[in-house]
Amino acid sequence: MTPQNVAGRYFDVQGGQVYAHVREGDDLSLVFLHYWGGSRRTWMPVLERLDPGQGFVAYDQRGWGESTSVPGPYGLEQLVDDAQRVIDALGRRRHALVGHSMGGKVAQLLAAARPEGLAGVVLVAPAPPAPVGVTEQAQEAVSRAYDNEETVLRSIDLMLTHGGLPPELRRQVVEDSLRGGGQARLAWPFQGMVQDVSAGVGAIEVPVLVLAGSHDKVDPPTVLADHLLPLIPTASLTVLKDTGHLSPLEVPDQVAAHIGAFVAQL
Repeated sequence: MTPQNVAGRYFDVQGGQVYAHVREGDDLSLVFLHYWGGSRRTWMPVLERLDPGQGFVAYDQRGWGESTSVPGPYGLEQLVDDAQRVIDALGRRRHALVGHSMGGKVAQLLAAARPEGLAGVVLVAPAPPAPVGVTEQAQEAVSRAYDNEETVLRSIDLMLTHGGLPPELRRQVVEDSLRGGGQARLAWPFQGMVQDVSAGVGAIEVPVLVLAGSHDKVDPPTVLADHLLPLIPTASLTVLKDTGHLSPLEVPDQVAAHIGAFVAQL
């Protein structure tokens, strides 16, 4: 199901175009950045629960969803450049970033540059600024997580969720994970996940809300409390109940409610 008054739109980025769902709204627009393996569809349960007047753009990052044909590089700096180009083309005076996992690290890097018009940041189960305990074996294991339907389903059940997902969302996660371009799938585990951006995130000046899943095995609340919050002076942490890493799909009510309350204060 697509939220009301949403239009499909392509945005020009270096080397191609990324596909987005856009809703016009008053004053501040939300810019949604999905996780490694996801697409704009990952945010749909959350978008459906936002205030109907809330403007947003949720786009497929290069290499994923409808943007799989956009060539690399697929590193963090390129994803940050893509996000800024989308924001510039959107033409809204004020915006807030909402980044999930990999998208959360992209949001941190972009916010650290203090772009004009940025009013706030929501980090949903974000990857921390610097890798925590990542070994070469872990990188290799992550890189194989989306090899085929069986490995994706195993990832959903063993790593990504707490209570599992309903059948239609399981299918969506499998489709999105397998659709990703080969180089885009490898760029995160071997580049973005281990890239240390911690030196810059202290420059973030706007309010930052961190939403951590109570049962997240990928980026647990304790890791974010120890390795993200101390680096971003404006950050506060809220723990989402009964969810793993895929909180936008598992507990969209909670995610949307916290985003709505946060935006109301900006």
